[in-house]
Amino acid sequence: MFQGSMVALVTPMADDGRVDFAALEALVHWHVAEGTDAVVAAATTGESATLETDEHMRVVECCLQAAAGRIPVIAGTGSNSTAHTLALTRLAQERGAVAALIVVPYYNKPTQEGLYRHFRAIAEAVSIPIIAYNVPSRTVADLLPETVERLAALSNIVGIKEATGELERLQEIRRRCGDAFQLLSGDDATAMEFILRGGQGVISVTANVAPRLMHEMCAAARNGDRKKAGMLNQRLDTLHKQLFVESNPIPVKWALAEMGRIPAGIRLPLTSLAREYHGNIRAALKSAGVL
Repeated sequence: MFQGSMVALVTPMADDGRVDFAALEALVHWHVAEGTDAVVAAATTGESATLETDEHMRVVECCLQAAAGRIPVIAGTGSNSTAHTLALTRLAQERGAVAALIVVPYYNKPTQEGLYRHFRAIAEAVSIPIIAYNVPSRTVADLLPETVERLAALSNIVGIKEATGELERLQEIRRRCGDAFQLLSGDDATAMEFILRGGQGVISVTANVAPRLMHEMCAAARNGDRKKAGMLNQRLDTLHKQLFVESNPIPVKWALAEMGRIPAGIRLPLTSLAREYHGNIRAALKSAGVL
């Protein structure tokens, strides 16, 4: 259903924080041309936590219009409120998103039962496919494999974006949930190995700045070509590291601005990338051949 290099797309903003929809549209056209396999709009890398509901939906709509059916557009609709997540997911379904990516609720620290009921409530209220997103380094709560197994029994929860970087989870979730359940990496540094071990793809931060390289690396890994995937990933390795020297999406937005793709805006409480990191990220972009 979903595979390859799927970009966790940034939301371009002007210096005053307003969304730059012209730059967003241009990014989608660029990703289509570069071979990106799907766009994930208005998710956490897209600063969803600071988008108002109408802005959030306008971002999704802009991506859908720009993609024009050429590649899938998945809407990020997660929040730490079940009611708000449900409302966003319904709106995304109405707008035409092919699926929803829903992050584990952050701050609340729900139990595993609470996580199960959160995702179940949304799955029962909409018909589009849902991909759960587990990133405990950001949310604190960890969606454990046994809970994923319970969720996989719901017909429209079709996969998980697993961002722990723990490759052994791949095998455990696959064993529990079966081959039809979509396993997507949420950790660029381990994505190649994740795919080689049977994952379908990655929802990637690095793909924002190196879309063609990420697409080619993922394609090689999906074909089981470890040598080619490794050669491509070696070019990306420094980027994978440097794009997380400060909280995502601070570094990747700076990198895209440096590439002339977007303006430099970002919303508080996030701030612009510290000057001490500029040289290293610029060098990583040049090493990957994208600057």
